[in-house]
Amino acid sequence: MQTENVDTQQPLQEEQAAPVAVQEEQTEVVAVQETVLPPAEPEISPTPLYKKPLFWTLLVSGALVLCVLAFILLALGKAPSAHTPTQNTTETEPTVTTEATLPPPEANPIGLGDFYMDGDYLSCLTTKSVLGIDVSVWQKDIDWEKVKAAGVEFAMIRVGYRGSEQGLLLDDTNAQSNYEGATAAGIQVGAYLFSQAISVEEAEEEAEYLLERIKDWNVEMPVVFDWEYIDDTSRTAKVDARTLTDCTKAFCEKIKQAGYQPMVYFNANHSFDRIYIRELTDYPFWLARYDTVLDYPYKVDMWQYTETGRVPGISGNVDINLFFPWE
Repeated sequence: MQTENVDTQQPLQEEQAAPVAVQEEQTEVVAVQETVLPPAEPEISPTPLYKKPLFWTLLVSGALVLCVLAFILLALGKAPSAHTPTQNTTETEPTVTTEATLPPPEANPIGLGDFYMDGDYLSCLTTKSVLGIDVSVWQKDIDWEKVKAAGVEFAMIRVGYRGSEQGLLLDDTNAQSNYEGATAAGIQVGAYLFSQAISVEEAEEEAEYLLERIKDWNVEMPVVFDWEYIDDTSRTAKVDARTLTDCTKAFCEKIKQAGYQPMVYFNANHSFDRIYIRELTDYPFWLARYDTVLDYPYKVDMWQYTETGRVPGISGNVDINLFFPWE
C-alpha cells in the first residue's frame, strides 16, 4: 500500500518543482532590474532667507538709504527760516525784521511792591506818579470840576476812530466838549485816535486826521497811536507785525513832525506778539495792564491800571492811569 502511494505521488512533485523554478527565475529578473535602476535623488531642504548673501546685501543697502533720508530731513528741519515767528499761531507770521539786531527797551525800574492805594487810587512809592483818566463818548457828559477835585490831573481824550469793518474815519462826538471841560477845570489834556490801520498810508491818514482836529487845542500830554485787535472777522485780522510796526512808526513820525510828543498804546500781549517793540523805543509807551502791580518787563511812561475805575463826576466806569514823568 505504501509503495503505491509513493509512485503515484512522484509526478505530482515534478509538477510542483516547475513553478518553483519559474518563481526563482522571476526573482532573479527583479533583482537584476533593481540593480540596473538609477538611485533616487535625495530631498534637498530650502536654504533659509537669512542665510542668503543677497538678503543681507539688500537689508544693509536699505538701512543706509533710510539713514541718508533721515539725515537730510533733520538738516532741513534745522535750517534757519526767513521769517520771524510770532506767539499767536492764528495770525500771519511777520516777514524780515531788524528786531533781533536791536537792543531791548529799557528795563522796568519799578518793583512789584512799589505801589499802594492812596485813597481810591493807586500811587507809586519810589517814583513820582500822576493820576489821570482817558475818556470818550462812552463816558457821556462829564462834570470836570468834580473830576479835578477828585485828584485827577490829566485826561487823554479820544479825538476819533477808524471803523473795524468799513474802515471809515469818524469823529468822537464828545471830543470837543471833553477838551473844553477838562481845560476849563485846569486838567492837562492829551489826545489819541483809535486806529484800525492796515497800511502805512492809512496810518498817515489817521495822523493827519487827528492833527487837523487838535490844531487849536492846548495839548500838554502825548498824542497817541492806539491800535487794537478786535477779532478774527475784522478788517485788521491779518495785519502782521511788520505792517503794524511800520504803521506805528509812520503815525508817530507825523505827530512828531507836527511838534507834539507821540506815544504808543498797547497791552502786554500786543507788545510781544503784534509789533516789533525794539523798533519803537524812540517813542514813550502807554501800557494797558489791569492789576495793582506793574510786572511788565520794560519801562513805560504811562500805565492804564484799570478799566473799571470810578471817579466823581463820571457816571459809570472809566479807565484810570498813572503817568510817570521820568527825570
